[in-house]
Amino acid sequence: MGDIQAGQDGTTTRAYIGSFTSEGGRGVIAADVDRESGALTVTGASDAVADPTFLALAGDVLYAVSETDRGAAAAFDVTGPEPRPLGVPVPVRAAGPTHLAVVGGYLLTANYTSGSVTSLPRAADGRLGPVADLMRHEGSGPVADRQEGPHAHQVLPDPSGRWVLAVDLGTDSVTVGALDPATGVLRAHGGTALRPGTGPRHLVFHPAGRHAYLLNELEPTLTVCRWDPEAGVLTPLGETPVVPESATGPQYPAEVVADPGGRFLWASVRGGDTLAVLALDATGEEARLVASVPCGGRWPRDLTLGPSGRHLYAANQHSGDVTWFTVDPDTGVPDRAGSIPAPAASCVVLG
Repeated sequence: MGDIQAGQDGTTTRAYIGSFTSEGGRGVIAADVDRESGALTVTGASDAVADPTFLALAGDVLYAVSETDRGAAAAFDVTGPEPRPLGVPVPVRAAGPTHLAVVGGYLLTANYTSGSVTSLPRAADGRLGPVADLMRHEGSGPVADRQEGPHAHQVLPDPSGRWVLAVDLGTDSVTVGALDPATGVLRAHGGTALRPGTGPRHLVFHPAGRHAYLLNELEPTLTVCRWDPEAGVLTPLGETPVVPESATGPQYPAEVVADPGGRFLWASVRGGDTLAVLALDATGEEARLVASVPCGGRWPRDLTLGPSGRHLYAANQHSGDVTWFTVDPDTGVPDRAGSIPAPAASCVVLG
């Protein structure tokens, strides 16, 4: 990436942090990464986009949602020390985009407030074009103040690249679709209903590609699923808690990440402000909570694993920092190693 130098082991040396500018955040922050210690050193920032709360990296281009009522997505050139906007933010024709994913020649956004998924074409230089398609979700759930309608919270491709999955907190469901690579049109293929009132937020795949793990926000649980990439079918198998029985007060899980070796999962939990460590069995079909440690701040909205698998990064929104941890390779338990200030931090990506 331009003037960015990778370490000898091929791991990244750059990180990007999204934040709520409406809460005092700096927008998109760029940082160098020490590949041995995991430490971050800020090199620059851009506040060109309002509330860039979630980010996705594709080579030299960083994409951000603008989580506002008018809803937009933006592209940044990240070959220099600070992000440089590539054009102006492009409307997604929906409110409150909270997540995004690069899928081939398109950028997809999950629009929480509107309960939809948008596809935007990507030009050769990374700039975004106008909306190619908009797929609306329908339905509701039993939690009146959170599930009065659909709330798409995440969109991502499956490991095979054949399918696109959209996790909807408002309808307790996951929609499986396909993206036409020529037109950007999203076609619904099927869907999976989850236990009513769980409020699924984010999903991560097992590295082998045959299982997926859904982190629920409205109940602090993880739903283990079997994934059939040939048929495009997601099948729930069971749930496991992500907080200990002794936990008190409201607990709101936010993000789940998987160990590249398929041995552990880590989940961030707001309210309790913890990181949950879950051990997976050899089949990938059973997850067990083995530890719960402080997140290093307050309200861990996002959690990211470094490419080496040795460091975890928590974006703590309310305490305004990004904290990094060294992961014990035998137990999966993270140990706090340091932090940097990042007001209203909402997301951190490495690449």
